[in-house]
Amino acid sequence: MSTTTIYHNPRCSKSRATLALLQENGSEPEIMLYLERGPSMPELLSILAKLDLAASQIVRRGEEDYKTSGLNAESTDQEILAAIVACPKLLERPIVVKGDRAILGRPPENVLVLLVDG
Repeated sequence: MSTTTIYHNPRCSKSRATLALLQENGSEPEIMLYLERGPSMPELLSILAKLDLAASQIVRRGEEDYKTSGLNAESTDQEILAAIVACPKLLERPIVVKGDRAILGRPPENVLVLLVDG
């Protein structure tokens, strides 16, 4: 059975709701407090591949750090990922990874497909 990992921010209501939903459904995920230990570039590339999303879909554009980092709508995936590595707060949350699949927990119920199918 694959380990489930949640990239979690305990101050985020969506992240807390996603973690609770996983636990209510019998999953005790590994909790990655990504603000304490941000994901590396290889980790982010792996997560993106599992999500099947572009980097622009996992960056928090509303953060002040997005503006100060110089990112914009034309930024490349590499530029966005480098900014996330430098400032993990820019990573959209929560992201749940299980095996070769990942889901963005917005809304939290999205993650249930990982429990049913994986």
